[in-house]
Amino acid sequence: MSSLSLAVRDSSTMLRRNLLHARRYPSLTLNVLLTPIVLLLLFVYIFGDVMSAGIGSGGADRSEYIAYLVPGLLLMTIGSTTIGTAVSVSNDMTEGIIARFRTMAIHRTSVITGHVIGSVLQSIASVVLVGAVGVAIGFRSTDATALEWLAAFGLLTLFALALTWIAVGMGMVSPNAEAASNNAMPLIFLPLISSAFVPVDAMPGWFQPIAEYQPFTPAIETLRGLLLGSEIGNSGWIAIGWCLALSALGYYWSKALFNRDPK
Repeated sequence: MSSLSLAVRDSSTMLRRNLLHARRYPSLTLNVLLTPIVLLLLFVYIFGDVMSAGIGSGGADRSEYIAYLVPGLLLMTIGSTTIGTAVSVSNDMTEGIIARFRTMAIHRTSVITGHVIGSVLQSIASVVLVGAVGVAIGFRSTDATALEWLAAFGLLTLFALALTWIAVGMGMVSPNAEAASNNAMPLIFLPLISSAFVPVDAMPGWFQPIAEYQPFTPAIETLRGLLLGSEIGNSGWIAIGWCLALSALGYYWSKALFNRDPK
């Protein structure tokens, strides 16, 4: 078999392995998935009227805030899901299975490739579930064209790929699963200080650069523009740049850690 064929075959095997793990141990996926759903319901039904009055035209309109909130929560869902990836990779690195894989005639990068593809698929499935909850409570995107929906799906997939590679590196550098979960917490924390819940220009002046110059805010503004028809500006190019940079950083970081000789 050629090197490419071997890599594809072994990566497919590792993908099936990781999907089986996710099916057999659903509690981790459910725990990280519940966070964005609970936040969605909390901000809509508890804070919705107040928040909508603050970002809208002055009147309380919960449906307006649902439309504003859902795109940010979809991207936060991706960040939450990748925590499970960091924990899974850390378990593999510390429980001895990687040492066993190193002695087998398999393509070396197929192990982490299987983790990445499996995590991206789980992230997209989680986004669909959270999106369905959003639609059930009133989110509508009636003005988006088929091309804009396709672009939104592409952005979500690219963002999931970027955060997954970062999560894989975090899992490899962590000494245990608990540390991996803690190291990946910024992937949930960053959306909380982005434009997911309130506009950046409504934040204190000293805090606005923190919210603006991070990967989640341009991605949220781009997704919001695609689904709701709001102004995107240069947020789209910035979001793509962040995704490509994080993907490259995570890939080379993870590859270097995986190829490092075990101590």
